[in-house]
Amino acid sequence: MNMQYVPPKTWTWDSENGGQFANINRPTAGATHDAELPRGDHDFQLYSLATPNGVKVTVMFEELLEAGHAGAEYDAWPIRIAEGAQFGSGFVEVNPNSKIPALLDLTGDEPLRLFESGSMLLHLADKFGAFLPAEGPGRTETLNWLFWQMGSAPFLGGGFGHFFAYAPEKFEYPINRYTMEVKRQLDVLDRQLAERPYIAGEDYTIADMAIWPWYGQVVRGKVYPGAAEFLDAGSYRHVLAWAEKIAERPAVKRGILVNRTWGEENEQVPERHSAQDFAGKAL
Repeated sequence: MNMQYVPPKTWTWDSENGGQFANINRPTAGATHDAELPRGDHDFQLYSLATPNGVKVTVMFEELLEAGHAGAEYDAWPIRIAEGAQFGSGFVEVNPNSKIPALLDLTGDEPLRLFESGSMLLHLADKFGAFLPAEGPGRTETLNWLFWQMGSAPFLGGGFGHFFAYAPEKFEYPINRYTMEVKRQLDVLDRQLAERPYIAGEDYTIADMAIWPWYGQVVRGKVYPGAAEFLDAGSYRHVLAWAEKIAERPAVKRGILVNRTWGEENEQVPERHSAQDFAGKAL
C-alpha cells in the first residue's frame, strides 16, 4: 500500500533524508570549517571539479590556450565536493553559494572573484576577445543560448539526474516529469542545430562550451549511466552529431580531464598547472 506524503505546515530539516549526497546537504549557507585555498603562479586560479559545470570553464581555458592566448594560463585545484570542501572558509569567500566552480582573476590591482560558470565564460570571452562576438546580433544570440543553458540545465541535473540516478528510491512521477522536460530541451537543441553547425550560428562560441558538458555528454552516454538509452538520445541526431564533433576538439579532450578525480588514472588531471600535466593522458 502506497502511503501519500502529507507536507507538514512548516518544513524542518532531517539530516537522514537519504540520497547519494545526503551527508553534505544542508539548508543553510556559510562555511563549516576553516580552510585556505591554495594559490599557484598564474593569474587565474580555478577551484573546481570535473562535473559538467566545472568542465565548461576548463574547456574555455584550454580553448583560449589552443587559440594562442598565452595570458590564459591557469592553475586548477580540485574541490572534493563529496567531502564538503566547498564549505571551507576560503572557498566560501570566493563563492558564497558553495558550488563549484569558483575562479580568482588576479590580473588587476585587487583579486576579482567569479562564481557561476556562465559568468566565468562571459568574463573570459570579453577579457580575451574570443568565442563571443564583441557586439551585434551574433553576441546577443550567443548570450541567448548561454543563459538558456543556465536556466535549463537544472532540470537536467537537479531534476532528471537526481531522480533518475541519485535518489534513494525510484519514483515514477518526478522521473516522468523531468524526462519530459529534458526531452523537450533536447528537441529545442535538435531543431536549432538542424540549421547551423553550432548552437549560436556558424562559429563555435561559449554557448557551445556551456551546453556541451550537459546536453552533449548526456546524449553521448557520459552523464548518468543508462540515461542516453532512456532518453532515446539517438533520435536527436543533430545534437548527437554536434556533440561528437565538439568531443574531438583537442582543447575539449584536455578540458574534460582537468580536476577529474575518478575513473582510470590516464583520464585524470586532478591539478592542472601547465600543459605538461597532460603528458601520458588519454587525449
